[in-house]
Amino acid sequence: MSDLKRGLSEAVEAAFADLGLPPGLGRVTASDRPDLADFQANGALAAAKRVGRNPREIATAVAERLAGDPRLMAVEVAGPGFINFKLTDQALSGRAQAIADDPRLGAETLVQPRRVLVDYGGPNVAKPMHVGHLRASIIGEAIKRLYRFRGDIVLGDAHFGDWGYQMGLLIGAVMDESPAIADAVERLNAGEAADAKAFDTVSLADLDRLYPESAARGKDDAAYRDRARKITAGLQARRPGYYALWQRFHDVTRVALERDFHALGVDFDLWKGESDVDPLIEPMVAELDAKGLLALDQGARIIRVVREGDKKELPPLLVVSSEGSAMYGTTDLATILDRKQTFGPDLVIYCVDQRQADHFEIVFRAAYLAGYAQEGQLQHVGFGTMNGTDGKPFKTREGGVLKLADMIEMTREKARERLHEAGLGEDLPADEFEDIAGKVAVAALKFADLQNFRGTSYVFDLDRFTSFEGKTGPYLLYQAVRVKSLLRRAQAEGAQAGPISVAEPAERELVLTLDAFETALAEAYDRQAPNAVAEHAYRLSQAFSKFYAACPILQAEPAVRASRLALARTTLAQLEQALDVLGIAVPERM
Repeated sequence: MSDLKRGLSEAVEAAFADLGLPPGLGRVTASDRPDLADFQANGALAAAKRVGRNPREIATAVAERLAGDPRLMAVEVAGPGFINFKLTDQALSGRAQAIADDPRLGAETLVQPRRVLVDYGGPNVAKPMHVGHLRASIIGEAIKRLYRFRGDIVLGDAHFGDWGYQMGLLIGAVMDESPAIADAVERLNAGEAADAKAFDTVSLADLDRLYPESAARGKDDAAYRDRARKITAGLQARRPGYYALWQRFHDVTRVALERDFHALGVDFDLWKGESDVDPLIEPMVAELDAKGLLALDQGARIIRVVREGDKKELPPLLVVSSEGSAMYGTTDLATILDRKQTFGPDLVIYCVDQRQADHFEIVFRAAYLAGYAQEGQLQHVGFGTMNGTDGKPFKTREGGVLKLADMIEMTREKARERLHEAGLGEDLPADEFEDIAGKVAVAALKFADLQNFRGTSYVFDLDRFTSFEGKTGPYLLYQAVRVKSLLRRAQAEGAQAGPISVAEPAERELVLTLDAFETALAEAYDRQAPNAVAEHAYRLSQAFSKFYAACPILQAEPAVRASRLALARTTLAQLEQALDVLGIAVPERM
């Protein structure tokens, strides 16, 4: 059963067609004045311009054709030609019951599912994640979940930055600091037996400390830089000592990354990195050359991607540097080829900062020229920045980059404080309280981000985000927990949900909001914009709050009580499903 808006749209479109008018003009939308009508259609005005007729005459003719529709209590023409629709209580009751009985709670599935890969996260080996990774992780996870819930076959890939010059710098720096490690690396490189246990002493904190030091020295010290490049070449040639030490970097970083991602409710299907496609690069370059796509430019080999009609000239893709090394874009191109060979996606979504738009446009064009993907198969879903109160990308008070683990703990501490302020969870066991605080913290961070259209930037305001009042994640959790508490009380009293019968205005508003779930999901899917689902979750919570205040539930007479319990249970299920799409988990109690 389709949602009410679509079903009504089909009827209005048929009425327009009967009048010889384009049926697309019969599109129905939610009413701008819910106090006057449930839905409206404004297409008579556009139709009048096309055929030179009075819009009110067209609107009246459409209304006459719909006058006998059993779903409609009233069809009225207003103003210059707006058509307002009011649904019957029976139509709303039937739709509410259908949603309640539907395992998907009114959400439809795609007619033609696709194979989709979402590339997000983008952490680097040897560096802890920082707040710059937050939006990619939150938005990418929501898009993955959204596409999967709609019916697509979806894989999420963290796409490690784990190969290249920075690895050579770090290997050299670690060897300089530890003679035991340097000895083991050199012995392994020489094909000799060596005790690699020394590698186990390397921690992520060591790498985090050494990375900026070695990068700075590499800029000023030519000999140091040249050594790092030679080590990089040796690593990419899989020399045993370099590769074994690099594997330690890789493993110790992944443990920390999985911890931080999991704390955010973010989990990947694939943990592939740039290193995974390194074996593909040499044959890929040969293939690109054979296809005539490579051109020489000052000793480097490039692919020109400029197209006739471009509003701005894009630089070429640098495939092989004048020194003979593969570049960042080369790895991205090889990754596209790898995904084609191993997964065969219909769509690859790159959830990466909007500032990388030109880079991805260059890589995508090169991939289309090479035949590694079809036009439109690769999409960059960009996003704005999370800013501080100064309007610039968020920093610590000292001006440094805040580590993601520190931000999560900072938000969790604020969540604990908020729970204590509200007197919530104080009687619960300590471990359950901590679990709730973690869920509140994640809800605060995620909803603060996802309530905005991804392309916009927003200001990080921890006090506002963690409030249990207003348009926040904690508010939504509190509303869901309140419904759970109500249902537990009903069960204790032996009250059960029953057939839904809608009569009161607050019940009607709640059912109309439940009915809008599919519309929100479809909009979010089509625009790759999870904020539509976030907005639906908030509206649903508000509608339930009004219903709860206006319509007594446990005190009502049995039939009404059963109906309202069914509405409460359905609201909770749909709210939890919407929040799950956003990657937000709801506790059982507070």
